[in-house]
Amino acid sequence: MEKHNSDSNYDSNSKFVNLGQEDQMKITGYQTRIVKQIVTWIFVILTIGLLRLVFYWRPDWMVKCMCRKVYLKSADYVLLEDQYDQIFVERVKTLPDYRRIAKLDSSSSSSFSNQFKQDDSLSKMMSRIPSYDELTVTKQYFMNKKVKYIWNDDLQQFEKLKGLDEIMSCSIFYEKKGLTQSEELQRQNLYGNNSIIVSVTPVVKLLLTQALHPFYIFQLFSCALWYSDQYGWYATCILVISIVSLTVQIYQTRSMQRALKSTITSNEMVSVYRPDKQEFEIVLSAMLVPGDVIEIPKQGCVMQCDAVLLNGNCIVNESMLTGESIPVTKTPIPQGPGIQDVKFSLAEHSRHVLFSGTNVIQTRYYGSQIVKAVVIRTGFSTAKGELVRSILYPKPVDFKFTQDGAKYIGVLALIALGGMIYTLVLMIERGDEVGSIITRTLDLLTIVIPPALPAAMTIGIVFAQKRLKRQKVFCISPRSINLCGAINVFCFDKTGTLTEDGLDLYGIVPALKQRFQTEEKQISANNQRNPLVIAMATCHSLTIIEGCIAGDPLDVKMFEATCWKLEEPGEDTSKYDVIMPTVVHPSVSDNAGHLPEYENDKAMPYEIGILRQFTFTSKLQRMSVITREINSNHFDVYAKGSPEIIVSLCNSETVPADFHDILTFYTQQGYRVIAFAHRLLSRMTYVKINRVQRDELECGLTFLGFLIMENRLKPETQPIIKTLKTANIRTVMVTGDNMLTALSVARDCQMIDRHDHVVMVTGLPPSDVSPARLEYTCSENIVNDSKLKYSSRYQLAISGTSWTIIHKYFPEVLPKLAVRGVVFARFSPENKQQLIELLQDSGYYVGMCGDGANDCGALKTAHAGISLSEAEASVASPFTSKESSISCVPNVIKEGRAALVTSYGIFKFMACYSLTQFLSVCLLYWIGATLTDFTFLYIDLLLLTSLGITFCYTSAYFVLDPKPPKVSLIAVTPVLSLILQLLVHLIIQLTVSKLTEQQPWFEPFIPNEDRDYQCYEVTIIFLSSSFQYITMAIVFSKGPPYRRIIFKN
Repeated sequence: MEKHNSDSNYDSNSKFVNLGQEDQMKITGYQTRIVKQIVTWIFVILTIGLLRLVFYWRPDWMVKCMCRKVYLKSADYVLLEDQYDQIFVERVKTLPDYRRIAKLDSSSSSSFSNQFKQDDSLSKMMSRIPSYDELTVTKQYFMNKKVKYIWNDDLQQFEKLKGLDEIMSCSIFYEKKGLTQSEELQRQNLYGNNSIIVSVTPVVKLLLTQALHPFYIFQLFSCALWYSDQYGWYATCILVISIVSLTVQIYQTRSMQRALKSTITSNEMVSVYRPDKQEFEIVLSAMLVPGDVIEIPKQGCVMQCDAVLLNGNCIVNESMLTGESIPVTKTPIPQGPGIQDVKFSLAEHSRHVLFSGTNVIQTRYYGSQIVKAVVIRTGFSTAKGELVRSILYPKPVDFKFTQDGAKYIGVLALIALGGMIYTLVLMIERGDEVGSIITRTLDLLTIVIPPALPAAMTIGIVFAQKRLKRQKVFCISPRSINLCGAINVFCFDKTGTLTEDGLDLYGIVPALKQRFQTEEKQISANNQRNPLVIAMATCHSLTIIEGCIAGDPLDVKMFEATCWKLEEPGEDTSKYDVIMPTVVHPSVSDNAGHLPEYENDKAMPYEIGILRQFTFTSKLQRMSVITREINSNHFDVYAKGSPEIIVSLCNSETVPADFHDILTFYTQQGYRVIAFAHRLLSRMTYVKINRVQRDELECGLTFLGFLIMENRLKPETQPIIKTLKTANIRTVMVTGDNMLTALSVARDCQMIDRHDHVVMVTGLPPSDVSPARLEYTCSENIVNDSKLKYSSRYQLAISGTSWTIIHKYFPEVLPKLAVRGVVFARFSPENKQQLIELLQDSGYYVGMCGDGANDCGALKTAHAGISLSEAEASVASPFTSKESSISCVPNVIKEGRAALVTSYGIFKFMACYSLTQFLSVCLLYWIGATLTDFTFLYIDLLLLTSLGITFCYTSAYFVLDPKPPKVSLIAVTPVLSLILQLLVHLIIQLTVSKLTEQQPWFEPFIPNEDRDYQCYEVTIIFLSSSFQYITMAIVFSKGPPYRRIIFKN
């Protein structure tokens, strides 16, 4: 045995995987030992399987009992502990030797190791992946949360298996010609199948998983005890209730799994290039591996992997990722002298990547070329796979009410232990039979800890769920209803949630000779060929799909306003010196109108071909196109984007002096402003324009003017936001839209009050001359004080780019931004999830309302997520509203508050009920008596059931109160109320017992074996306690401002 395998060297046995990342976990290695296994199983047998049951609840204890800590490389099991104290036990496996698999292929004549050494491009690609020669023979791995972790001999630790997106430069993609069958087998061995498998758990397994929960085990123990004590009626009722509860849970779980599986699981046939065969072959998409070169079909497809586009263009619907059903144009990864050493980055080069789960609507290609792409990620490593993993393994939510409830149960258990000792001593002194002593002693445990508690706690939630269903809000996670009652921050997506889905054209403001012209609400036929209108007609990424213009709704509205026509004429395009351009032309045939003076000798073109597109990116905040007029001898560049960005690219002599004043005038009214610019390319050939970088084109532009769009609020948005703010529920906007639009919408819906100042926080990355820094921009000026005082009159706004920079360089500032931020713009799905987690870490209970698949992670992470869509988002979200309106939010919160107050009250009622019955039984045990089976049955079945249902049936109050309900059971008020109530009950029972004994007709109890023996002591305790149960239901049933009064049931 090696020296580092000893227990004394444990410091080297515990390391971390994903160090410094959000999914960082502590990892410890364990190796099985035969002697420890034998001893452990002996104890399992001696405890009649109870120890094995404990191990089921705590698998880490089982590993520690059967194994010993060893160096990670020698481990048979690894113990993982994440930042949320979740513990996972994973078995370490060894990758099979691929060469045994390769022997099955008789056509393989050379080993992969030789091919690896000869293929320089492959060696570059795999430079950061462990050597295949070592990997295929000795590599160990384990799986956790659908992610494979591989042993790295160089680092002497396990690390997450990487795809090609993390290890390549852009130029190497073009050197890759595909994988041979031998290479395919090897990578299949390493990466596994390209499948996102969401399994539907078998009913038997689900039943065992649910039934082995500690509370159900306790219920089973209680029922067995009651059956042995001839208390069958109540035992049967509890058994039936438990079976129904288990059935409902299993049905809901399987329904959710089936819905997720039907949404996620897919498999298609894919054409893959094999260089050893010099041809494409058709394979199942599950067989794809990183490095494969695949063909994108002409008719489109649903992507089954993440792939980098090598040639041609693809029109893609990325609604699965972004939530917007907007066709996006994907272009090939750049190539040329300037990018050999540029490292590929998924964030930087996303416009060249076809993501898994997105729908390729159609492809554009030159001549007979095939549109090809290189696979970079497969399975759960893809964008779609990461989304599914966030749904399957959400961040655990610790609800204080649940934590306090567990503590209460512990206290009740201690009380039961005291009662059991008391009973044991009394019955032994009286000389009772052993069987009777055991039964009576254990019976106290079932009295103090009521087995009906889970069922009672569920009833209120079930009623709330039914009331929400009548309001067209459907819930697939009933436990989230209680969480809704504690919400004090609610996050909203913007587009489609707070506002209508599309934008409407408000008007245009052309610019000429450094002056803005008169605002135009509509574009007249005589003004169709204004330079600004030409820019609007050409600078977009629209396409024709099934005879209809499709693309970004903003682009569609903009193009329709020009009254131009868009055509994709197919093969007959030689007059444009390019194959298959998009062609636009005015709908009128006359040549009215003229170009501005810088082109005053040219008549307006009849047709314009759009030859090349530089798609919009959030980082650059602009897009541009290269166009050419028919029969013209020059090309044109038209650009559009953020006004601040576009004006920085324009010649200053073409920009009006009042640029900022006009821009501020429109943005402060809530309009979305887009700027346009133009440049004439007089000395460029067609070959050069297809190779030139966009930075060389997007400079020295001529400013053309503004396009003004308005994004209308939904009619119910403003009153709902006002209702939430009145209830002291903080409202936050988190959107992928730009900052100015988001701020204007926030003011329109009164998320930001009229008199509040907005401070925009900008994170600036380090440069050669300065370190990373923060900049606070308040209205028109920059706040010099870097330690900004967050007065109540200031609201913070931050963009996704700045958030990422601050997350990296100033993490200590993020909690302040999350707590005081109101508008979070240009946020990616990952940014949204980070924001919600940060708010939760700051002690807030967070709700999220959105309508897109890009909101899935945030909806799942939030304490209460409400989806306004029935697509992907509804699978991840606990709540789904059939009405696309945020009017459901107050209803969900009201029902959540009612359910929380109900759970709070019913818990105290059940605790007080059990302790009251405990007092009654202890008083009767003193004289050797006990309640009869009938009295137990009447109290436990008839009285408790009717009171419990009446208690829980009370509906929510119709107004949201500014003060939220309490979420803690461990506080002075609830504990004191419980103690005082029990003290009153004890005094009353003792008093009535003594008063009864003083009556002339009283006859004392005589100990006997008759279970239905009638006596005054049992009768008076039974009657007095029955009235106490009724008064408890009224006392603990809280009414307004969270529920209506119980008498209205």
